[in-house]
Amino acid sequence: MSSRTLLLEIGLEEMPARFVTDAMKELQHRTEAWMKEHRLTYDETKAFSTPRRLAVIVHGLEEKQDDVEVEAKGPSKKIAQDEEGNWSKAAQGFARGQGVNTDDLYVKSINGEDYVFAKKFTAGEPVMSLLPELKHVILSIPFPKNMKWGINDQKFVRPVKWLVALYGTEVISFNITNVSTDRYSFGHRFLGNQLILEDANDYVSALLKEHVIVDPLERKTAIRKQLEQMAESEGWVVPVDENLLEEVTNLVEYPTALYGTFDKRFLQVPEEVLITSMREHQRYFPVKNKDGDLQPIFITVRNGDHRHLENVQKGNEKVLRARLADAEFFYNEDLNKNFEALFSRLESIVYHEELGSIADKVRRFSALAVKIAKKAGATKEIIHLTERAAHLAKNDLVTHMVNEFPELEGRMGEEYALKSGEDTRVARAIKEHYLPKQSGDLPPSDAIGAFISVADKIDTLVTSFGIGAIPTGSQDPHGLRRQTAAILHIFLKEDWHFDLFEVMNEALLEADNHGLISRALEDVMTDLKEFVKLRYKHLLQEKNVRYDVAEAVLATAPGRVDITIKKGLFLMELLNEASFKKDVEAFNRVINISKKTDSDSMPDPSLFSEEEEKNLFNVTRDHEKNVLNSLDKGEVAEAYTLLKQLVPVIHRYFDNIMVMAENETIKANRLAQMKQTSEMITFFADFQAIVFHAEN
Repeated sequence: MSSRTLLLEIGLEEMPARFVTDAMKELQHRTEAWMKEHRLTYDETKAFSTPRRLAVIVHGLEEKQDDVEVEAKGPSKKIAQDEEGNWSKAAQGFARGQGVNTDDLYVKSINGEDYVFAKKFTAGEPVMSLLPELKHVILSIPFPKNMKWGINDQKFVRPVKWLVALYGTEVISFNITNVSTDRYSFGHRFLGNQLILEDANDYVSALLKEHVIVDPLERKTAIRKQLEQMAESEGWVVPVDENLLEEVTNLVEYPTALYGTFDKRFLQVPEEVLITSMREHQRYFPVKNKDGDLQPIFITVRNGDHRHLENVQKGNEKVLRARLADAEFFYNEDLNKNFEALFSRLESIVYHEELGSIADKVRRFSALAVKIAKKAGATKEIIHLTERAAHLAKNDLVTHMVNEFPELEGRMGEEYALKSGEDTRVARAIKEHYLPKQSGDLPPSDAIGAFISVADKIDTLVTSFGIGAIPTGSQDPHGLRRQTAAILHIFLKEDWHFDLFEVMNEALLEADNHGLISRALEDVMTDLKEFVKLRYKHLLQEKNVRYDVAEAVLATAPGRVDITIKKGLFLMELLNEASFKKDVEAFNRVINISKKTDSDSMPDPSLFSEEEEKNLFNVTRDHEKNVLNSLDKGEVAEAYTLLKQLVPVIHRYFDNIMVMAENETIKANRLAQMKQTSEMITFFADFQAIVFHAEN
């Protein structure tokens, strides 16, 4: 069977850069899925994109759909044939349904029962008859935002300007919004021309002749190489922000890097402000010297060749000069204000219509941060600095600079706090209380920032749940999942030995005292605990703790983050020990039988008649407090060693004692004893959740 190359290109008005990569991948994946669904054989696919086109090439696409032969099971033989071997109406109906004659039916035995079968053969169709359906693949591409244009009802990310659909040298015929497929594509908007693609295999080389590099990886590599060459020849260091590089790649079709300069006076403005202004407004790369100092130089990437670069340079310098002048003005204006006095302006900014102003939120998490600091055993000085930093933490939200560049929140707070004479630790905590913002970020570098970060995030979490704003599915507008994960990471990093859920409950009660909670407090805490447990699972998974082990440790009051993680890691190590399975079997015997009573009564030692009863009671009584003390100190291995001492006692107990005695009083007392021992065991973990595989 012969094959050809398939080319599909959608020409568009310029797409937003942030849409391009995902759209390209979707086109590729959906094309592959469509081919799989239609039993089409091919060698490989390759996706392409620029700001004004999405494309996919399929190499080695066979000219004919694969034939398929399916064996269909019909009725049992005793229903399909009469005593004389004639086919019944049921068999005849089955044959018609499969598109075969009764002569084609045959009998096979399954589990001792005979059934009628038929083989249905479907010949593959020519690929050219199927390819027009690719129109629906194109229209199924999801975008964050779509638009309508002209008199068309069809929505798409941007107006469709041209369509190329070739199978080898043949045009695949369909149309979208009155644009019909053809073999005509378009080169660079200013440097290229319309071109005719005679063969799908010509696509990449033909576009390159018209100043379009259609492979985004090639464009990105070309940009990176140009930056490196420029830095090497000039003795610069060019820090490459990968997100910016990705964006610039999706803004150009034919990249050429060039550099420009700006007035040195702007270097008096904080480096982050200059870099942010260059990156966010102009998509420029900053330049530093070997010592890491920002230089009055920028690098930009034009969508074109090397002609008239001096004009492009001057134009970019003029635009940047205006941008940096604005940043300089904002910075100086902010410095002229009393930083502490900015707090009063937070009173008029609504945090949430049901939760008050940002100032209200600051007051809540400031008080909570102090409580957390005290629980952590902080000194009076650290507690004072925490209170001060928390009070100032959001003041920069009302500055000109953060209004212009929201991503500088915290960083500008640090800058303005330092300029106004605040302690460096206070200033640093203002910056770092937002950390970690996303997965992979480092947590705050010291305890002050950690206290405020956790307090701020717990307040957000508790009040959101308190008014019913709970994440559902993929919807999480307030980033509560991310903030909860951050709380757990900070607890671990700081090695805090107090209960997270107790802190949450205190925050909940405080919010309720202010009339902010619209749900039953018990329901809110139940939902919060379940939500936190899900974040725990992700954290344990990151640490290679098995799902069942995670379930086991999370079933037992996981308020102590340090202990919960230690338990998970410790149990993972025990899985490799041969004796662990036997230990768990002993524990689970106690747990299982303890479920046969709902009574909360304690066992009465005066009713013990056997030595084994007394031994188990004494060991449980002696070890219970020690197990709890060991866990409270974070000595997980020590706590388990104490539990393990129960195992031989448990085995002797069950070898000699019948728990479900005929005497109801004795039975109830023995069940109470089982429940007492079970509670001590399950305080460590729910061992019933652990799954033992053949290799364990």
